[in-house]
Amino acid sequence: MFKLSRFLRQWPKAAAIGTLGLLLQTPAHAEEPIKIGLVAALSGQSAKSGEALTRGLSVAIDELNAAGGILGRPVELIRRDDESNPAKGMLAARELIQREKVTVLFGGLDTPVSLAIVPLANQLKVPFMGVWAAGTGITRNGAKDNYVFRVSAVDELVDEALVDYGVKQQGMQKPGMILVNNPWGESNEAGFRAALEKRGMPYAGIERIEDSDLDVVPQLTRLKRAGADALLMVGNVGPSAQVVKSLDRMGWDVPVISHWGPAGGRFSELAGPNASRVHFIQTYVFGEQNSAKGDAVMAALKQRYPEIKSLADVTPAVGIANAYDGMHLAALAIEKAGSVKGSEVRDGFYAIEQYDGLIKPYRKPFSPGQHDALGPDDYLFTQFVDGQIVPLQP
Repeated sequence: MFKLSRFLRQWPKAAAIGTLGLLLQTPAHAEEPIKIGLVAALSGQSAKSGEALTRGLSVAIDELNAAGGILGRPVELIRRDDESNPAKGMLAARELIQREKVTVLFGGLDTPVSLAIVPLANQLKVPFMGVWAAGTGITRNGAKDNYVFRVSAVDELVDEALVDYGVKQQGMQKPGMILVNNPWGESNEAGFRAALEKRGMPYAGIERIEDSDLDVVPQLTRLKRAGADALLMVGNVGPSAQVVKSLDRMGWDVPVISHWGPAGGRFSELAGPNASRVHFIQTYVFGEQNSAKGDAVMAALKQRYPEIKSLADVTPAVGIANAYDGMHLAALAIEKAGSVKGSEVRDGFYAIEQYDGLIKPYRKPFSPGQHDALGPDDYLFTQFVDGQIVPLQP
């Protein structure tokens, strides 16, 4: 009886010591993870690009976690499929921000989806990092309190680069525009008009294409009759492939200078043997010879994704590279902030001094007046060859 009563008196102290011992033995990674969200097309014709974004983020997160995480906490990626639908993208973004409490939201492929998410991110004060969609208004959205950043192309700059390439490399004098009928197409129409007006150059006409189009011969015929000597094209995989097949049916051999929509999925398969006629812009391409970081990322990709056997298996590399650099920049912003509070992380992006990324060395990539980390000097022109995206020779 005496022994039992003495044990009962000592039990709270013993239990406390035992509990403290368990806490001391708990690994650091038992800390609550820092959640990173991704809203992108993970199904449909652009699923390959959504997978590229996932891979770029995942490799970067693996590196961060191996180095101790961010602020000593592990990093976790949570994805949602927007099916290239703005309404679904906005709902997915709201769920990730409000229910999952992500610290940074990454946005995927489609400008209309990203434009739908922008007001929500600014309203809820959660940094939104664009790593594919190029619509100028995504980052230049007019918000006084702007939480949207980007490691990707910008339509206004891309359009200038496309026109410059057409004039210098293709001898273009009177282009026709064939543009997807959505806000992305509208954004590029404005950019093309500005680039052509600056040069005093006429254009043959502007035609619209739909994601559902199976034949664009009528639109192309009107541009041909109007004297187009090159096509400036903006569209994702499906409509871009239909342009190539329609040109084949017409027998019209005309240069096609494109935004990077064809890189977003099964373009070479859908467009057929003449997919290589399309010259399109990118921000990064893996090759046989890469930087040390490029080789390291490629090795990490092959280790994490055994299905990657060759360079063709990392198409589109631009999605991997943009997402990889974007994730490391976001990690630096969180570290600079010293917290996961949205407004402080937003200011953390402005505090980044430098980061030697996969695409380039970044030096003061963001400021209150500059939310795009990439510019025209970071673009290169490419084409599909045997299912692989390869750089065009200057």
